[in-house]
Amino acid sequence: MNSTANGLPPKKAKPSRALQFAVAGSVVLMIAAGAMFYFASQAAQKKRVANAGNETVVTINAKSCEPNSITVPAGKNAFRIVNASDRAVEWEILDGVLVVEERENIVPGLSQIINANLQPGDYAITCGLLSNPRGTLHVTPTAESDAAAKARPSMVAFIGPLSEYRVYLSTQSSALIRTVNDLQQAIDSGDLAQAQKAYAPARAAYQRIAPAAQRLSELDNAINARADYYEKREQDAGFGGFHRLEFGLFSQKSVDGLAPVVQKLQADIASLKQQLLAQSIAPEQLASMVVRNMRSIAEVRSNGEEERYSHLDVNGFAANLEGTRKVVDLLRPLLTKTSGEVLKKIDTASTALDDQLLMLKTADGFKPYDQVSTEQRQQIADKAKALADALDGIDPALGLSGL
Repeated sequence: MNSTANGLPPKKAKPSRALQFAVAGSVVLMIAAGAMFYFASQAAQKKRVANAGNETVVTINAKSCEPNSITVPAGKNAFRIVNASDRAVEWEILDGVLVVEERENIVPGLSQIINANLQPGDYAITCGLLSNPRGTLHVTPTAESDAAAKARPSMVAFIGPLSEYRVYLSTQSSALIRTVNDLQQAIDSGDLAQAQKAYAPARAAYQRIAPAAQRLSELDNAINARADYYEKREQDAGFGGFHRLEFGLFSQKSVDGLAPVVQKLQADIASLKQQLLAQSIAPEQLASMVVRNMRSIAEVRSNGEEERYSHLDVNGFAANLEGTRKVVDLLRPLLTKTSGEVLKKIDTASTALDDQLLMLKTADGFKPYDQVSTEQRQQIADKAKALADALDGIDPALGLSGL
């Protein structure tokens, strides 16, 4: 007779020993995970505190930056850029017309770090909207910067690569002029379909030389600035260049009003070619240009904001990779002599990114980016970051780091 028949409550079955161990194990894992999270948080906090004294905090407001005049010692500096405005912004350090370092698409309410290895001198800093006043950055010399200048390696070995890169910029700039002329002819004839078709090769031609072109702040802004960086966005009178054409062709689906825009772009492209050939490039800038370009893909452009109307992002990524590989090939003989391991890492990362992009290849070019999955976008970002990290090894391998 069971206990229920006796009027007593039924006995509860004891949990099995295996279940007891499983429960105990899960408790231990939860405690361990909590401890790991705690210690990781503490470590991150300590790192933030340790770096806080080495960071220069700059707050971007709607119309200005605080501070707008900064003095730092030469060498490695970290700038924390806090976006207190209501739109995504960028912050740049300029040496004359040349961009030294920049950070794009800083989200409202958040901050990003810019790390810059600065030589003594006076620089300008941009601040959010292109119409906002610029600030100043004064970099004072140190014993370390003086020693680095004296230890600079011989530049003789770099004459060949730098000369060949100048030839590459010349030929690619000529190709850019031809493709923009094709775009202009289609717009002038009122042929929307042909203008849309001509936009992609023109855009790719620009992206091949983008690492060098983006050093020229004023021209790059005229040619390549997105609507975000203008007060009235797409409706701003100053909004021009490629993205104004892209907006008209692919969002408004019209060539109306684009004739003066493409004419201005033609003039700016012609000036760009002249400036690219007139400006000298230091050996250490070859690698830093393509590193910055790859990091832009990894951290900003992989989200699809760059070609938001045409969705030709992958087309641009492939052209960027082509330009990066050109720089690597020019430095390949030097890297082979000094650090084959660095070169191997670069080639491996470059092939991985290329393979990732080729997965999106179509008969007409590349898959529109609004049809690329979130997972595929993340894979592009990860592989672009891996390539940027590998490219970062060039300057140390060639004795150019710290200059």
